[in-house]
This record gives sequence, C-alpha cells and structure tokens, in this order.
Amino acid sequence: DRIAAINLFTTTTRYNVGGWIPTGNYTMHNRIAEYVSHYREEALAVKECNTLRPLAALVIIFASTGAFSDQENTGHYGIGATPSELLISTWDIAIGPDGEELPEGRGSVADGKAVYAERCAVCHGATGIEGPDPILVGGHGSLTSDKPVLTVGSYWAFATTLFDYIYRAMPFVAPGSLSADEVYALCAFLLNANDIVDENVVMDRDSLPAVRMPNRDGFVPDPRPAFGDQKRLER
Repeated sequence: DRIAAINLFTTTTRYNVGGWIPTGNYTMHNRIAEYVSHYREEALAVKECNTLRPLAALVIIFASTGAFSDQENTGHYGIGATPSELLISTWDIAIGPDGEELPEGRGSVADGKAVYAERCAVCHGATGIEGPDPILVGGHGSLTSDKPVLTVGSYWAFATTLFDYIYRAMPFVAPGSLSADEVYALCAFLLNANDIVDENVVMDRDSLPAVRMPNRDGFVPDPRPAFGDQKRLER
C-alpha cells in the first residue's frame, strides 16, 4: 500500500521532435541489466499503480460532484473527497531532523552491508564511491575546496535525513519497497562507511537522531515561519 500511495502520480518531460546526431553505440552495463531484471516485478507493480491511480482519482471526483448521486453540494465546489486514514498514513512519512516521526525498527552495519550490496551497489558502487550515480562516501573536508565532494558524510546535516530519503525514494527502480529495518540497516552501514559511527552500532528511532553529522553546523536555519519549527532544528 505504501508503494502504491507514494507512486500516485508520474511526471513526464516533453520531447521535441527533430534531428539528432549519433553519438555512438551504448551498451547497458550487465550488472544494471541484471538488477532491473531481478526487480522488474516491483518496477512493473509501480508502473501499473501509476496507470490506474489517475483513473481512480477521476472516479472519486465524479462521485463527489454528484454525477453518481442526487445529493446537492452547498458551500463547496463539489469536487474531491475526504482522504482515508490509510491514504494519509502512506503519504505522511516525512522524517524531521529530530526523528520524532521515525518508525519502529532496527538495523546493524552488517545487515546494511548485505542490503546495500543487493539493492544499492549497482547504482552507487560497491563501496559507495564508484558510481555511476552520486557517490555516498567520502569528501570529508572538501566543502571549502575548489572541488567540493557532496556526500552523506561530508555534506548532510542530519542523520535522520538519510532515513527519510531512502525510505521514500530508494531504490530507484522500486521506491518505497524497503522495510524500516532495511533502511535503518542502510543508515548504519553508510554512516559507518563515512567514519561517523563504529561498526558495532545498531540504528533505531532512538540512536539515529543522536548521531551528530560532521557538517551539522554548516547550514543556517530558515527563520520564516512557513518553513517549520526552528526549535526542532536546533535540538
């Protein structure tokens, strides 16, 4: 259900028809091909969800406008519907800096290493530095240099942001498919790989917010009220 709710909408980019210049042959890396093949069922489930959800939304709209009912709507536009508790809960998974919203669960560095090898390494590299997607490890002390390296360890201000992002958006081919335990384990593994926590640490809703990131003081809180409770950011 969480995967279905997260992938409610799909955004596409317009393609302008016209000539193109051949740039040479391109062969997909075998590991990426194997990875996509291995998880194609999850990816297809997400795709099917993206196809069916807009239709479901239209049904809700028509039902709410009175197209399927004689009841009059007074004082309203006559569209939309009150979301269910399940729908709200599947979307309401954002994690703040203090980690108040973190779910139950736990994960070790060893567990995270196994999950990373299976679900993450194909895009980010075996140790988090090889790519081809953004590297996750290293870059310490580089932010003030001519070539800053932005990674989890060098740039991110809060360890809880790591959980928030992985839980919602990773892995790329099946976002939202990881359990809370798997995400806690990945956080433990990546924080250890960046020399922020030791190899025996276990991450959970209490220990993860307690991690102080190297660049914790590298950001200036936004004082505007619309951008959240600054007291939570300063804890």
